[in-house]
Amino acid sequence: MLSKEDERLLSILRTNARTSVSDLARLLNLSRSTVQTRIARLEQTGVIKGYVVEYGDKFVSTLVSAHVSIKVKQKLTTKTNVELKQIPQISELYAISGEYDLIAVVQAQSTEQLSHLLDDIGNLDGVERTNSAVVLETKFKR
Repeated sequence: MLSKEDERLLSILRTNARTSVSDLARLLNLSRSTVQTRIARLEQTGVIKGYVVEYGDKFVSTLVSAHVSIKVKQKLTTKTNVELKQIPQISELYAISGEYDLIAVVQAQSTEQLSHLLDDIGNLDGVERTNSAVVLETKFKR
């Protein structure tokens, strides 16, 4: 169960994970040691898994994104998932119901790189077939 202070702390960190402990303490009206203890507890309990780099809008606007539906041979599902995780251009991978088993969210620096990436995915052991949809425009993202 998260306290109100924990929720406020997480909100600030979600906005900017590089906010200094001193600034967090000042914003939360808590001592530095209290903030450090709270962060350590949130990390130890798995509430905070890690800290990531978020791309800037200008850089993201230069990327080509696609959603790739993937049909996997059932006996090779685990192996295929492990291999897909090793591809850095795949930012998200979802197990889904329906005709396909997975949807990968892929980001490439060009259509040429995307084409090679789609070939790499299609050639993985266990992948039966893929179907790709290039994202033309993001209407909104939450």
